[in-house]
Amino acid sequence: MTAIQFATREIETPLGRFEIAATSGGLTHCQLVGYRRLPTADGSAAELKQHLAAGEAALGRYFAGEKDPWDELVLAPAGTEFQLRVWAALRRIPYGTTLSYLELARSAGSPKGARAVGQANHNNPLGIIVPCHRVIAADGTLGGYAGGLERKRWLLEHEGALPRSERQETAARLRGAAVRGGNALHSSPSVRDPAEGHESA
Repeated sequence: MTAIQFATREIETPLGRFEIAATSGGLTHCQLVGYRRLPTADGSAAELKQHLAAGEAALGRYFAGEKDPWDELVLAPAGTEFQLRVWAALRRIPYGTTLSYLELARSAGSPKGARAVGQANHNNPLGIIVPCHRVIAADGTLGGYAGGLERKRWLLEHEGALPRSERQETAARLRGAAVRGGNALHSSPSVRDPAEGHESA
């Protein structure tokens, strides 16, 4: 059996230093550097480099203001059938809008599974590209985000889903902050929301 090759690339962004990863099947990860331990990079095939170059270019266009420039990307996240269904539902959330966890559960075909949907949202390996930051609490507050609510607010303001406050100052703080192992780019519910039956903030 042929071993799966894996390649990574680090990218500077307004929210800090990211790393993207790919196999020959497509992009597998987009995360803050050091959030999850990735497999050892052992691939140099042209196909892997193409996936990484496409991911870097699309992220650059996103941060420059282009709406969801992901269509050209080949995505290959590893997950269960349920997780893949939730991640597909995340990709259907329009730029500039948000959903609650309950609404996301309905979109994913699991209207009674808001808690499990929230966990799948947290485990999304392709932050920003698969926009888990667009999921908020039922009461309209930001809810949780393991990478910090400043990053979540910045992304939603960038997309026009929230009024812009001090986005430039926030970006400067985030770029200067040290990345810790607990950082992430995924909504991470942690406080019980009785209205949705799952943890949401």
